Amino acid sequence: MARDLGGVLILLVPVLLFVWRTGAGGLDVDQFLSRSILEFSSSSAATPQRTWKANGSRNSLPMVGDEDGMEEILRLARRPEAVEWVKGVRRRIHEHPELAYEEVETGRLIMAELEGMSLGYRFPLATTGIVASIGTGEPPFVALRADMDALPIQEAVEWKFKSKVPGKMHACGHDAHVAMLVGAAKILKAREHLLKGTVKLLFQPAEEAGIGAKRMIEDGALKGVEAIFALHVSHELPTSVIGSKAGPLLAGCGFFKAEIRGSEGPAGNMHYSVDPILAASAAVVSLQNIVSREANPLDSQVVSVSTVNGGSNLDSVPESVTLGGTFRAFSNTSFYKLRQRIKEVIITQASVYRCTASVHFFENEGFYPPMVNNEIMYEHVKKVAISLLGPKNYRVVSPLMGAEDFSFYSEIIPAAFYYIGVRNESLGSIHSAHSPYFMIDEDSLPVGAAVHAAIAERYLSEFGEIIVNSKKASARAIGSIKRKANEYLDG
Repeated sequence: MARDLGGVLILLVPVLLFVWRTGAGGLDVDQFLSRSILEFSSSSAATPQRTWKANGSRNSLPMVGDEDGMEEILRLARRPEAVEWVKGVRRRIHEHPELAYEEVETGRLIMAELEGMSLGYRFPLATTGIVASIGTGEPPFVALRADMDALPIQEAVEWKFKSKVPGKMHACGHDAHVAMLVGAAKILKAREHLLKGTVKLLFQPAEEAGIGAKRMIEDGALKGVEAIFALHVSHELPTSVIGSKAGPLLAGCGFFKAEIRGSEGPAGNMHYSVDPILAASAAVVSLQNIVSREANPLDSQVVSVSTVNGGSNLDSVPESVTLGGTFRAFSNTSFYKLRQRIKEVIITQASVYRCTASVHFFENEGFYPPMVNNEIMYEHVKKVAISLLGPKNYRVVSPLMGAEDFSFYSEIIPAAFYYIGVRNESLGSIHSAHSPYFMIDEDSLPVGAAVHAAIAERYLSEFGEIIVNSKKASARAIGSIKRKANEYLDG
């Protein structure tokens, strides 16, 4: 009897843990199962461990095939009428830029194009976001994402389709991202009968400000999704060249603002006051020592004080001083350690000079985790890009200290973020993002649409069957355990 009870308990405990984790709202069932299917190593690039785990067995990463399919996708994207259409979509968005959570007209344009393709969609998510679907409507689900928002910048590029909204500009290429995703939708719709699952298209607001990705997730944009991919234009890569890397690609980014309080008094009689300017000065200097003296030099980190504001009276010590800036790191461990040390340094330095301090980190407005590419999904992007465009049009890129809210997706499901080149010196497409002179070579648009479509279609073909079979096997195993537990409890 004791032996039987022990055996049942061994079988029952995993079920109880599973029910507790999912029932408590801490983990979605699909998320639980997908994590049991796909494993990836966070080891260094020098010793990558790229394996696919299904039902306890390890197999080689599925290889991309179907060269005829790749050629057809590229042919559909490069048809003259398709090229003019996708450029037209981008230009209409570029002329009418909208800031975070204001993407109303952009959304209407997208929905009109989706309706023209007879595609279903959900709206709104995250205030102005849209999620469309193409395929069988059944698992597996893979997602492609495009951000929609513009920047508060006055465009300085003189061309026919210049921004018509004063003080607003698509200076980061989000207009191109939307156009390429709509272009991918048209390609996938033409090949819908070949899709072995469902592609979700996420048109996301507020990447530049407002952490739109997080709000899209909270509104259910990733429900059932097994993996997600996104592209971003790059002025550092030649037109239509694809680039990415496995592991950390973009840094986590946070902002801080501190108020240091003393007591106001005459500048000529300092003993009557408590000087917050002196305390703030010491804090600024000490903050620079966090990276230079505490961080591993091989672990890239940044702490930058970018604003200091005190009094305006030349003959009086102010009551308070505010200072603020940004901090960045490539790992969550380093990122949250920086946050902790920034707070400690400011509060401690303030106390040394008899002041008090408070520090705010804007967690709900601008707190981006590091963007880390899943190694298997990265390899999928690389193989598809090379198969579609050839090895000369793919490059491994270096990580950047910039940030992207796509990282919120990558924290939840396997994800890969990649670049498409838009650099063309003859056109003047050489300026970095967030510049008033930023522009792109539009010849990249049909290529980006094709790469998007190929990544999604190939994912469903290469990985879909493995995912579906693994979920079925997991469900059968759980059902078997529950039945055995019930049999024991019943008698």
